[in-house]
Amino acid sequence: MRRFSFLLLLLPLLALTRHTYHSSILDLRLNPQKQQVELALKVFTDDLESALSQGRSQRLSLQDPRAQALAEAYLREHLALALPAADRQPKAPLALQFVGMQAEKDAHWLYAKARLPRAATTLWLRNTVMLDLFSDQMNIVNAESGPAKTSELYRAGHEQAVLVLK
Repeated sequence: MRRFSFLLLLLPLLALTRHTYHSSILDLRLNPQKQQVELALKVFTDDLESALSQGRSQRLSLQDPRAQALAEAYLREHLALALPAADRQPKAPLALQFVGMQAEKDAHWLYAKARLPRAATTLWLRNTVMLDLFSDQMNIVNAESGPAKTSELYRAGHEQAVLVLK
């Protein structure tokens, strides 16, 4: 009976190890002094491990030496930036440069940047992070440039938008 009571006490704690919603937060900052866009993406650790484990026979831990390279590839596949077409100039894709990743409690931050070829107040962004894994996935984007700020919610059916920062 004691063993059963102990298990009953432990059960709620085990339930806390998985979250009931699926989301990410992308902080995006236009840095005109450095002529770059700086990105910080926060995702739940277990979700990122699930994403990086797709197509593998065993679940990949973020402690695995391959995790950083796989996270970089994942970021490049699921985030795309461009300067929108304007003034007879075509849409200009921006190349993401992975900076690194950092653990924070039950989440991980992925950092990247992209060089801006010209001054910008608008950015086109495609964000499909975790959308192929979770039907309820919501990706919140907070963008800023100086005092200008905007936010956008990306989800299945709304994977891309133009962010205006004026």
